[in-house]
Amino acid sequence: MRTRKAILPDAKHIHELIAAYSSDGTLLPRTLPEICENVRDFVVLEDDGKIMGCGALHLYGTHLAEIRSITVAPWAQGKGGGGRLVKALMAEAKRHRVDCICLFTRKPDFFAGQGFSVAQREDLPDKIYKDCHACPRFHCCDEVAMVRGQIPKFAILPEPADWLVKLQGWAPNTEAQANSG
Repeated sequence: MRTRKAILPDAKHIHELIAAYSSDGTLLPRTLPEICENVRDFVVLEDDGKIMGCGALHLYGTHLAEIRSITVAPWAQGKGGGGRLVKALMAEAKRHRVDCICLFTRKPDFFAGQGFSVAQREDLPDKIYKDCHACPRFHCCDEVAMVRGQIPKFAILPEPADWLVKLQGWAPNTEAQANSG
């Protein structure tokens, strides 16, 4: 059993794994096109070339990332695969120098065993603003927010690099346009 970065041909298997657990509400559903678009976020767990689990790391910035869509096939559970996926995703977060990893789960005991602790949703505004408001369960969410690492002390993504601010803040010289007409 090993983990590896997912590649596009894995998307169908990832979709099947997630669909198996979204029908009962354990995971939020993900469409195949959505998985294809975000396949680089995923890690797969495989044994003898057969994909038996998956998980994704969604980056909000160096201050926060989220583990999402983590699951192991029913026939492969109880063999340490979930822990391997968490470890691989944590290594990916470390590679990106992320300070805090969050997740929302209905299985808090498993993630507590992986070093996560319960947090308040309000502590994770980037996650709430970007994703949760569009969730069909937003007003009746029964997932437990959990974190590992330093909870961000700010409510928005870090300021963009100076060059990006200059590009976004650029506006045509309206005075020059007004005088040329």
